[in-house]
Amino acid sequence: MKRPVKSRVQLTPEQRQARKKFLYATLVTSLALAMIGGSWHVIELGAIRMEEMRARATYDLSEMDKKLRAAGEDIVRHALHEQKGHRIAFNREWVDGLLTHDQWAELERMVLIPEGEFIVGTDLKSADPQDKPQHRVFLPTFKIDKYPVTVAQYARFVAITGHNPPLDWEGGQIPEGKLFHPVTMVSWFDARDYCQWAGKRLPSELEWEKAARGTDGRRWPWGNHMDPRRLNTYYSVGSTTDVTAYPDGVSPYGVYDLAGNVFEWTNDDFKPYPGSEAPSILFTVKVPVVKSAKDRSQGVADLELVENVYYKVLRGGSWKSDPFSTAAYHRNYSLPRNASDFFGFRCAADVEEGR
Repeated sequence: MKRPVKSRVQLTPEQRQARKKFLYATLVTSLALAMIGGSWHVIELGAIRMEEMRARATYDLSEMDKKLRAAGEDIVRHALHEQKGHRIAFNREWVDGLLTHDQWAELERMVLIPEGEFIVGTDLKSADPQDKPQHRVFLPTFKIDKYPVTVAQYARFVAITGHNPPLDWEGGQIPEGKLFHPVTMVSWFDARDYCQWAGKRLPSELEWEKAARGTDGRRWPWGNHMDPRRLNTYYSVGSTTDVTAYPDGVSPYGVYDLAGNVFEWTNDDFKPYPGSEAPSILFTVKVPVVKSAKDRSQGVADLELVENVYYKVLRGGSWKSDPFSTAAYHRNYSLPRNASDFFGFRCAADVEEGR
């Protein structure tokens, strides 16, 4: 049995044109949807990758030599200005008159951090190995400075003790307009000496973390979400800022500037946490060594490992660093002799029993 033959429909020129337009529109729409979907997927992947990159706060070991050279200006200034008995251009009476009695008292204020357990570190997959694992630690009651040590406070220390002024105080002069900014370009040894002079000490890194993080394991002093309005970081300002500038960024205990502005020296050597799976070489000091006149002329240095010497832990992120390196659990580090325009510090103190 023969199948019936379908008759072909004859289209008018107008109908053919209309059909072509329809097919073309369908093709364009399909391509557009595919591109939008692909772009959205790329955006999502990019956002995830950016989160991972920003959560990685320390230098990659393969780039450590570059980072050391990037800090070369600070190292050179250290070499040029580290003379003993450096002359200063001010005295104690003049410094005391720079601020009112109430302003001095506020800058010297300390905050009581009660005893108890808190969460240390993190188990976030994207975090750096030195920040892991998350664990709990008990600390006794202690006090910590409400603010980082400021230029004004350090100037008083310099005037009274004759200690060398910071490396960026040209001619021994206090930087204009920065009395309430955190002091910078000071080494770990400078920070230690100041705290001892003030009858205090550098905080341990655990004390620093508890003061910043509280007891609920939050990532930043204010909570678990990055909010650039609450801190000075990632060149948003381009320099240090007044230590009172971010009242919305205080910690659960009311401590200021524990995220951003300046990385802060702590008392501790940079060592792995109990149960850490971080490679041991991460905690080993590496210094650039020039081995020949040719290498020196070409600006080339090899990194060599140094035993029985430790980096010191820095906390809090800075005005230069990536905002995600300001997480309260993140551990940065540097040699204690180094100074930088984004390193500062604050002091802590023990609390006597019954007080």
